[in-house]
Amino acid sequence: MDSVPIGNTYDKYASKNPIERRLMAGFFERLDAALPGVAPRSILEVGVGEAEVAGRVRTRYPDARFVGIDLPDPDLATHWAAQGMTGAFADIERLPFADASFDLVLAIEVLEHVPNPQAALRELSRLATSHLVVSVPREPIWRIANLARGKYFGQLGNTPGHINHWSKRGFAALVGHEFAVQSVAAPFPWTMVAASAR
Repeated sequence: MDSVPIGNTYDKYASKNPIERRLMAGFFERLDAALPGVAPRSILEVGVGEAEVAGRVRTRYPDARFVGIDLPDPDLATHWAAQGMTGAFADIERLPFADASFDLVLAIEVLEHVPNPQAALRELSRLATSHLVVSVPREPIWRIANLARGKYFGQLGNTPGHINHWSKRGFAALVGHEFAVQSVAAPFPWTMVAASAR
């Protein structure tokens, strides 16, 4: 796993920039709409990071069992423990759970970092009994936005660690290979797909 790019370390959730705060508000509005109306009993978030999304989801579904997964990072483990969150380290292509273990599976801004996103989605499909919500940066809009804010010129606007790039239609099609796509949203500059297990 040492060779897996882990992506940028910029904390967009805590940004004070009013434009970025507005973009994040739109993102979270679409995320809230994509989550299931009926409370799941169990939730897995892959790529939980510092648990910004997890905090929202745990507040919305306080009675659900929540598990967060990410790549090894002792600081994250400390952060999760301080929040009273169950977390573990694992590879998205080989998750340590039995089939059909979670009613809701989340992978928010994860698949752009994964060497084999199709294999990752197969693994998420193995675990999900009902719902999946996934999001990725929308291309080429993401790169253009980076260039517009003066970032990553040498990489033509590509955020470090982003090794996969999709248009809105392309990402929905990818998810559709493993899940039944229910909705596709485009909170600028992301693509968010809500799907159900087959």
